[in-house]
Amino acid sequence: QVQLVESGGGLVQAGGSLRLSCAASGSTFIIGVMGWYRQAPGNLRELVASITRGGSTNYAEGVKGRFTISRDNAKNTVYLQMNSLKPEDTAVYICNVRPLYIRADYWGQGTQVTVSS
Repeated sequence: QVQLVESGGGLVQAGGSLRLSCAASGSTFIIGVMGWYRQAPGNLRELVASITRGGSTNYAEGVKGRFTISRDNAKNTVYLQMNSLKPEDTAVYICNVRPLYIRADYWGQGTQVTVSS
């Protein structure tokens, strides 16, 4: 009923940029917090950035100043602009959406980001 479709991942050289998008569809509910997580091989899933409906943002220390999260509430879409990418940013990036007032937690399939040195 609820689908999160991520796009924008790919292969990029160190220092390059990528812009990830995640569009929620298939159900009518008010979206609360939206965020991006990432998981590299052998590592635990970690929060990269999150954004509230009102636009308040939170970033992992390792991406501050390089990544920017934003959202378009009318389109039910969250974005992650990634600049100055480093090889250690290589991971599967996963979109997360939490509805307002409803006890639910939705995850996307993930999009691969690979940064070469």
